[in-house]
Amino acid sequence: EWGGGAGVTRVSVDDFDLTVAGASLGLGNRFELGYARQSLRVAPLDLSIDQDVLSAKWRFAGDLLYPGLPALTAGVQVKHNRDFAVPEALGAADDTGVDAWVAASRLWLDAVAGRNLFTNVTLRASEANQAGLLGFGGEGSDHELLLEASAGLFLDRHWVVGAEYRQKPDNLAAVREDDWADLFIGWFPNKRVAVVAAWADLGDIAGLRDQRGWYLSLQVSR
Repeated sequence: EWGGGAGVTRVSVDDFDLTVAGASLGLGNRFELGYARQSLRVAPLDLSIDQDVLSAKWRFAGDLLYPGLPALTAGVQVKHNRDFAVPEALGAADDTGVDAWVAASRLWLDAVAGRNLFTNVTLRASEANQAGLLGFGGEGSDHELLLEASAGLFLDRHWVVGAEYRQKPDNLAAVREDDWADLFIGWFPNKRVAVVAAWADLGDIAGLRDQRGWYLSLQVSR
C-alpha cells in the first residue's frame, strides 16, 4: 500500500534561519523515497544558501513493538549545495555529497511510570559540513562514522517530550563545527498530523559562536 507525507520545518538561532520543505512517498511501511529543499539565511552576510536533498530508506528487519530485533532501517541521502561560494571560501572540497546510515528504533511499553518510551540510535557515514549547508569535506577529509541518538517519553497518546543528540564531523580548518542537541515537545492530534517544537543548541557555526534558538516542525501524512 502506498502512502505519502509532506512537511515544513523552521529553525531560528542567533545568526541563522533555516527553512526546510519536503515530501515523501512510501510503500508498505518498508520503503520510502523523499525530496527536501533546505534554505539557510545567513543574517550577518545578508545571503542565503540553498540545498537539495534526495533520500531513500528501507526498513529491512525487526519490529518497533514486538520482542526480538528492534526496527532496523538503512538509508541514503544525496545532497547538492546550490550556493557553493561561501562553503568553498571556508575550505569545503565539494558541493555534492552522500550520507549513508543505519538506525535501530524501539517503542518500550510501560517503560517509565507506566508511560511508553521511544528510543532511536543511528550510525551515519558522512562528510557533510553543517549537514551539507557548508559543503562537503575539506582538505584531507573523508567520510566519518557519526552517532545520533534520541529518546521520547509519551505523556499520553497525543503528547511526547524528549531529547536528541547528533555528533558532527569537523572537516573545515578555518572554522570549528560542534555537535547538535535539542529538547523537544511533540503533539500528535491524530495519526496524520505531527507538530514538534524544540529548543536547539547548535554550537558554533561558520565562526559565529553559540548558536541557540527554537525549532518548529509540521508533518502531515496519509
